[in-house]
Amino acid sequence: MSIEWVNRAIDGLRAWGRERNVEVDVDEVRLLCDYASDYLEVNELGDFRPGTFEELLLEIYPRKVIAPPESAPETVAAARTLVEFLLDTGEIGSKTAARMRETIDRIEPEMPQALADTSKFGMAKSLFSAIGPDSLELDAAQTARAQGAQGGADGDECDCPGCAPLPPVRLAPREEVARAVREVPMLRDAHRVVAWLVEGGRTVTTRRSLRVRDARACTAELGVECPEPAWRLALDLGLARLDGTAVLVTEEFRELDARGEDELLDLWRSALEFLVERSVPLTGEAVVDEGMSQIHDLLYRLQSPVPVDALADYLREVAAGRPVGRLDEALTALAYAGTVQRTEDGLALTPHALWGLRELYAGMGLDAPLAPAPAEGDASGLIAGLIGDGTADEAAERDIAEWLSRRTPEQAASELLAAVAGAPAEVRGVAVTIVDRLGVEAAPVVRSYLDDAELRPHAIHWLSSRGLDAPALTPEEVLWVSVDMLALALPAAEADPEGFAENIAASGPPAHLIEDMWRVDHPDVVEVLELLGSTLPDQAAAKAARKAAFKARSRGIR
Repeated sequence: MSIEWVNRAIDGLRAWGRERNVEVDVDEVRLLCDYASDYLEVNELGDFRPGTFEELLLEIYPRKVIAPPESAPETVAAARTLVEFLLDTGEIGSKTAARMRETIDRIEPEMPQALADTSKFGMAKSLFSAIGPDSLELDAAQTARAQGAQGGADGDECDCPGCAPLPPVRLAPREEVARAVREVPMLRDAHRVVAWLVEGGRTVTTRRSLRVRDARACTAELGVECPEPAWRLALDLGLARLDGTAVLVTEEFRELDARGEDELLDLWRSALEFLVERSVPLTGEAVVDEGMSQIHDLLYRLQSPVPVDALADYLREVAAGRPVGRLDEALTALAYAGTVQRTEDGLALTPHALWGLRELYAGMGLDAPLAPAPAEGDASGLIAGLIGDGTADEAAERDIAEWLSRRTPEQAASELLAAVAGAPAEVRGVAVTIVDRLGVEAAPVVRSYLDDAELRPHAIHWLSSRGLDAPALTPEEVLWVSVDMLALALPAAEADPEGFAENIAASGPPAHLIEDMWRVDHPDVVEVLELLGSTLPDQAAAKAARKAAFKARSRGIR
C-alpha cells in the first residue's frame, strides 16, 4: 500500500468536505483507499474504476473486514462520497461517475449478505470473528477495521479460535524454503499464464477473468490444469496489470529462477495469503475452497499428519453438514498450490507452507512462537526433539550433525549415555544410534559403561564392531539386547504394522531365540513378544512368540 497517496487523498477529502459543508466519514473512505491500494492495483485516485467498487464491497470487505452486515450502509455511503469527490476534483469524468453510481446502487442490497457469508472470510477474519458481536462494540469494530482486524478485548482471555495460543513450530532453513517455492506448480503456472496472455495479445473479461476459450486454450497449449486460479494469483501478486481488459506485464514479473531468496520469500508470503484467504475455485470442491483457512490452520496447530477421513469429518462440521465429495481430487489441487503434502499417515503442511503461515499469523499480531532447535540444547533436549516432534529424516539428520559438530566425540558420548541411564528403550535406542556414529576417540567413555547393566550390551557391540578389546556377550546379554532393540521399534510398529511385518520377516530373530526371550528381565519383554506373535509371517516363530509372551506374563504375576 502506498501510504503517501492515501494520506494526500484523505487530506484533500477533508478540505473538500469543509468547503462544501459535506459530512465525510474519513475513516471509512481511508479504509476503501487502503484496501484498493493493497489488493486492486489502485496507486492514485484516478485509478478507481466502477469495477473497483464491486471488488471492494463484495469481495475484499467480506474477506478482510470484521463488520456486521448492518454496517453495510455506512460503507456504501462512504463509497458514494468518494465518487462525488473524484468527480469534483477532476479525477474522473461524468460518464465514469455515472457508471460508478450505477454499480454502487446495484451492489448495495448485496453487500449485507456478502458480509455475512462465512465462505468469503479470510484467515484473520475467520479467527477473530469468533469473538462475537457482544465483545465488539461499534467503536471497537471501527478501530479493528482501521487496524486490519485486530481481535480481542483489553487482553481478556477467551476460548475463541482467534485467542487460542499457537503451538511452537520448527521451520526449515530459509534457503530450503526458497528452493521449494521455486518449484511450486501454481506459482510457475501464474508466470506462464501471464506471459502467454501478453504474447498472444489476449484480453480478459470486464470482471478480470480469463475468457472461456482462452482458459481452454491455455490448458491445451501450456498444460496448465487450473488456468483461472493461476491467473487470479498472478493478478493478486502484481505480476500483471490491466488496462481496461488488456493484460500488461508489470515490473514485478520476473521468472522464479531469476529471483533472489528474499524476493522469493516475499512472493510466497503474498501467494499463501491469496491461497488461504481468497475463496477461489481451485480444488473443484466448494467445501474445500471455502474452508482453506480452516484446513491450513488445523494442520498448523496439530503439527502432525491428519488422516483424510478425519479431515473430511472436520470439513463437514465446518460446512454445517454440507456433503464433502471428491476429496482426493481436491487434495491433489492443494498439492498443486504447494501448501499440503500427502504422507502415509494423512495430510501435512509442506515446510514452505508452515513457514508462510507463521509469517501470516505474525502479521496478524498473533504470537507465533518458534520451537527451540534440538541442536541448541543438551543431549536430553536433542533426543526429546527427535522423538517428540515427528521430525523428518532430513531435518533429523541435520539436527544430529549440528549437535555433534559442537562437541568432541568424547563429550558427545558422555552426554548422550549419561542422559539415558535408566531411560525407556526408545530413548536409549536413539542415544545408542547417535553414539554409533562416533569414532574411536569416544572409546574410553563407551568402555566406562560396561558396568551399566542396560548399556553394557550396547557398549560391547560398539567396541567390538570397531575391532577394540571388548568382553564377549553372554547368552543372557544377547537375549536382552535383542529385546531392547525390538522395544525401540515398538512406536514404529504401532504406526505402520505392515511395514514392521515386512522388516521383521527379513531380519527378525529366529524361533529358538524367541523361545527364550521370556526369561529376559526387561520391562518391555511382554509387549515385544506380543508384537512378534501378531506380526511374524513365519507361523512357527509367531507361535513361539505367543507362548513366550504367556510365560513372561505368568512370571510377572508370580
